[in-house]
Amino acid sequence: MSYLVLARKWRPRRFAELVGQEHVVRALTNALEANRVHHAFLFTGTRGVGKTTIARIFAKSLNCERGIGAEPCGECGACTDIDAGRFMDLLEIDAASNTGVDDVRELIDNAQYMPSRGRVKVYLIDEVHMLSKQAFNALLKTLEEPPAHVKFLLATTDPQKLPVTVLSRCLQFNLKRLSEEQIGGQMRHILQAEQLNYEDAGIELLARAADGSLRDGLSLLDQAIAYTSTSLDRAGIAAMLGTVDRNQVAGLLRALNAADGAALMAVVADMATYSPDYAAVLDALASALHRLQLAQLVPGSMVDTLDVPVAELAASLPADLVQLWYQIAISGRRELPLAPSPLVGFEMCLLRMLAFRPDDAPGSGKQRAPALPAAAAPPARRAAPPASRSAPAMPLPPAPITHVREPAPVAAIVKPTLVANTATLASAEQWLDLIEQAGLRGPVRELAAHAAFVDYQAPLLRLALPEGMDYLHSDAMLESLSAALAPALGQRPQIRFQISAAAPSDTLHQRRERDREQRQSDAEAGFMADPAIQHLVNAYGARVLPDSIRPLKES
Repeated sequence: MSYLVLARKWRPRRFAELVGQEHVVRALTNALEANRVHHAFLFTGTRGVGKTTIARIFAKSLNCERGIGAEPCGECGACTDIDAGRFMDLLEIDAASNTGVDDVRELIDNAQYMPSRGRVKVYLIDEVHMLSKQAFNALLKTLEEPPAHVKFLLATTDPQKLPVTVLSRCLQFNLKRLSEEQIGGQMRHILQAEQLNYEDAGIELLARAADGSLRDGLSLLDQAIAYTSTSLDRAGIAAMLGTVDRNQVAGLLRALNAADGAALMAVVADMATYSPDYAAVLDALASALHRLQLAQLVPGSMVDTLDVPVAELAASLPADLVQLWYQIAISGRRELPLAPSPLVGFEMCLLRMLAFRPDDAPGSGKQRAPALPAAAAPPARRAAPPASRSAPAMPLPPAPITHVREPAPVAAIVKPTLVANTATLASAEQWLDLIEQAGLRGPVRELAAHAAFVDYQAPLLRLALPEGMDYLHSDAMLESLSAALAPALGQRPQIRFQISAAAPSDTLHQRRERDREQRQSDAEAGFMADPAIQHLVNAYGARVLPDSIRPLKES
């Protein structure tokens, strides 16, 4: 006897047997009980959520020999034939294979004839979005005004590709993705009926891997039964799926929390022996961080379902660090295809989490090798070479990079060619020269360029920002700017900002704008004074297009 896969063996045959989709079942049941059945229905949703199953049950409800109703008997000839796929008045058409206008014209011609056996002739068109434009145009008139004995049931996973003219002629029902609890509950029901042993933890893994599709979940369940042969335990299913154990995810988080690079790489090496799907590992890590953040910010909401020790990690990890690690995990997953290998991409993602840590995070001062050291005093200068030597002076090393609370600013790097004797910063011009040569990058550069000098009484540096630019100001920006100024000032200044409608002095942005305008004016004047240009204008009536003159060299 041939084996029937679980997805077919356990396909629902009545509305009451459906898993989920209560909103669709309720609407169809009410329509059938009141005998107010529309002539065209459109069922949309991802794969394996019950589109064609609902359509077949609906066809049974219309053609049951005991009468139209929401509860077909399942025993009459019409019901059993529909279940077996041999009912002549239920025509299932795969639009992916029959996309042409000729196929649709044949359907329209057959629709004019009365049902050969049932009460209603039902056309079930699966993946209807695959029809060609010409096929849709041929179907429109019949879809709008079909014969009284014809019903159209359309199913698609991509309703955006359907013409609006088709959508407007159908009652549309959007089938939802099933939850892990719904899929897991149906799996347990089937396994109990099949008298197979299982572990709840293993079923949870299968339900999560199903990704909202019950059919995919039952296919995985078939695969798991063949793989484990005796009992569906978590270890066997995890090996089959290539997923990691929750203890390994917890191990990654513990090592990151302790800033222990050696322990982190040991957990990765242990994972690598199972050749896991590293994208799935990052998904599991991001999911654990999500639940951990919920436990931190919404106490009591996720404590019972966390895969990591709540008391240990939720209390010791800063909330902003959890957010940072989550963003790194999501970005790392997206970048995996670009890495030299999935393992390298995964390791670099974890090392990025290890490298970027707030100064006050646990472990930030314990490990100096992987974590970038905080900038403090300027590096010692090298002794100058004797005057008799002609060898060039060795350049000073760049200032160390400081930690940031957010990955966006990525602390500024200070160039070694700073102005001399700026420790007594006393004027706006000195301030502009200092930040001009500081080699700032990104948002920190924008902050400094729009800041006007107010006063400097070491270590307090007071600056002003114009109204509307205060969005540039943040703790992370202040840390980065302070670290960038430290080598020139001899210490990290304490920066204080005030918001002012009128800047007390020029900003670097204003000075650069004036310089740009002056260069532009000089370029235009020099161009128009050129004898060749004057000859073209005077002799031939040539004219210069506005804004077409640019300086030869922009600063």
